[in-house]
Amino acid sequence: MSLVIRNLQRAIPIRRVPLRRKMEIVRSILGVQRFDLGIVYVDNKNIQHINRIYRKKNTPTDVLSFPFHENLKAGELPQPDFREDYNLGDIFLGVEYIFQQCKEDEDYYDMLTVTATHGLCHLLGFTHHSEAEWQKMYCQEKQVLEELSRCTGARLEPLTRGFY
Repeated sequence: MSLVIRNLQRAIPIRRVPLRRKMEIVRSILGVQRFDLGIVYVDNKNIQHINRIYRKKNTPTDVLSFPFHENLKAGELPQPDFREDYNLGDIFLGVEYIFQQCKEDEDYYDMLTVTATHGLCHLLGFTHHSEAEWQKMYCQEKQVLEELSRCTGARLEPLTRGFY
């Protein structure tokens, strides 16, 4: 099905193609290429607004995920009954925040890919509210990013900062 990437910000010049290529591979690795997925690029102001409304945190952040299928167990694939339910949900990427957090030796598009993969894992029921949940999510992200790295020649590592 489709992968829709929308750029709703002007703070950071950005191309959609690098992330699209990598996320198509990630979707294949996870076995969810039959599902629709939306990725939305937003600036700090808008990601902070969304974070304040949905998480009661009045700060910008890197990623917010809004699953179409709620209450999935970690790693469980949705089992839709209807064609219109083949949707994973939406991932909002705070591209300005991600850009500001990038270290000099980090590739910005690699960081977008890692962050979007983290968001996609959230859409598949992974969380990090406890150490055990974080470990499970970290292992899933590591496996996916290692496979993606083999396919693309990149060296991608899961997000680790402040997740538990």
